[in-house]
Amino acid sequence: MRQLPHHTPTPWTVVWAYRWLLFRIMLGAGLIKIRGDQCWRDLTCMNYHYETQPIPNPLSYYLHQMPAVVHMAETMANHVIELVVPFMIFLPRPFRLTCGLLQVLFQVALILSGNLSFLNWLTILPAIFCFDDKFLAFLFPDKIKNKVTALQKEDGPRTAGARRGQRVRQMSNTALALLLAYLSIPVVQNLFSQHQVMNTSFNSLRILNTYGAFGSITKDRTEVVIEGTLNYTTGTNEDLAHWQEIEFNCKPGQTSRRPCFISPYHYRIDWLLWFAAFQDYQHNPWLVHLVGKLLMGDPLVNDLVAYNPFHDKPPKYVRVLHYRYKYTQIGGVEAKEGYWWQRTLINHYLPMVTTKQLKPVVEAQGWKWFSIKQERPLTSIDWPV
Repeated sequence: MRQLPHHTPTPWTVVWAYRWLLFRIMLGAGLIKIRGDQCWRDLTCMNYHYETQPIPNPLSYYLHQMPAVVHMAETMANHVIELVVPFMIFLPRPFRLTCGLLQVLFQVALILSGNLSFLNWLTILPAIFCFDDKFLAFLFPDKIKNKVTALQKEDGPRTAGARRGQRVRQMSNTALALLLAYLSIPVVQNLFSQHQVMNTSFNSLRILNTYGAFGSITKDRTEVVIEGTLNYTTGTNEDLAHWQEIEFNCKPGQTSRRPCFISPYHYRIDWLLWFAAFQDYQHNPWLVHLVGKLLMGDPLVNDLVAYNPFHDKPPKYVRVLHYRYKYTQIGGVEAKEGYWWQRTLINHYLPMVTTKQLKPVVEAQGWKWFSIKQERPLTSIDWPV
């Protein structure tokens, strides 16, 4: 296959399909915000976002403490980027180029201000289709640019076979365009519905979907913290035992630990723990399974966390606590002492449990249980996360 084949330019159907994808992503995200949380309408959502987003990074700590008027301007800019700028895709070239640049810069800003995994990196890709060869020419050496210019000046295919192939491609592109137009009908209806849903598909092909993000913003950050102990004495106050915390790779835990920067990498279990803090353990059976793995002494746990104080010997008891987290103030006493967070205990998320108590629950779910003294069965690796 040739790097620059003759008579096969990128189909306009494909170009506009990606532009249409970008339009749906951004407009869907903007509309779900306006219809969702009140703070998007009164321009206060950014007062909370940097602190309560799934996995903050070090810059999030400083951005959160900007003046309220700056956060208000950020929220307004978000609305312009998501609700107004996408329509520039359908305008003449200067507007379309401006749209592409603004969308790329917007995604870069989101990448710098938080760990939203690969989401923003992927959103940059359809934005590239707002640009054309002339705009992107500076990225390529003269040799490649000369070849492309020569291809653009070529006459159509000369042989019967080449002309037949061109007609087949034209028919295929037309069929694809008609299919995408048909599949877009429920997507457009959803965008303009008062009952808009986000991140869903309306067809079994799943090639044309609807999107959205942060329709609501949490105002308080809560975290679940998993602890274990080896020396609790039955019948005594459990708080008198020596509890040791399981430290995950990136989620907030120890208050002196600096937020991490991992984008575009995605620690899925850290992300799921952020969601788990909104609910209870009954809605998150995978978390009970994880606690069971700790009690088993499963070595796989070590691959999921940054620090497991029980990697040599499993804990006798495990509990899960529910905390409220807030950033320390820049220049404050706690910040000067090296603390990024301050936390307040809310309640016990999962009461203290032992192997004897949890084993029947784990086995009732169909999950494997083994003792660290036994050879580890290969079939017990399935993690429902």
